[in-house]
Amino acid sequence: MICVEIISLLIQSILYILPSYFANSIPVVLGGGAPLDNKKKMKDGFRIFGDGKTTRGFFAGVLAGILVGAIEGAVLPGTSFAIYGSAPSTYILAGFLLGAGTMVGDLVGSFIKRRSGVAQGKPSVLMDQLMFLAFAFLFSYPLAQHLLSLEAIAFLAILTYFVHVAANVIAHRWGLKRVPW
Repeated sequence: MICVEIISLLIQSILYILPSYFANSIPVVLGGGAPLDNKKKMKDGFRIFGDGKTTRGFFAGVLAGILVGAIEGAVLPGTSFAIYGSAPSTYILAGFLLGAGTMVGDLVGSFIKRRSGVAQGKPSVLMDQLMFLAFAFLFSYPLAQHLLSLEAIAFLAILTYFVHVAANVIAHRWGLKRVPW
């Protein structure tokens, strides 16, 4: 019985975080264009976010979260957010919260990296792999507190590290990223 509970926790956790994963990855494919910070610098002489954070990428990420949430609601209406009802609007809202949290977390990570003197494109495990996840948790908490047990958070933090590394290596090999991190 305990094995079934663990498998259920893992599946629910993965379904919950899917909008965030898609929101985090789609800017690599659909991003580009004008930098979100309009190339402005802070008093420290560093850019606010850098060229890698674009308006198109930010909104593409949020929309990807919404779309994945909507698909989950249509295909799997009894999962993740069903505690609030199986209406598609609940899943769309969850996708929006996860997508927006992901994109804001990515911006916060980029902002902190610039303030710390970490050059654009240089890796930072905490900022690159986990900051977006933390903000996705934070933004989606009103709909997801029942899903965010300590076990689920730990599982998703570990899973996210490996998914993020693998996705970056693949994106680099496909020519979507200059560096494999």
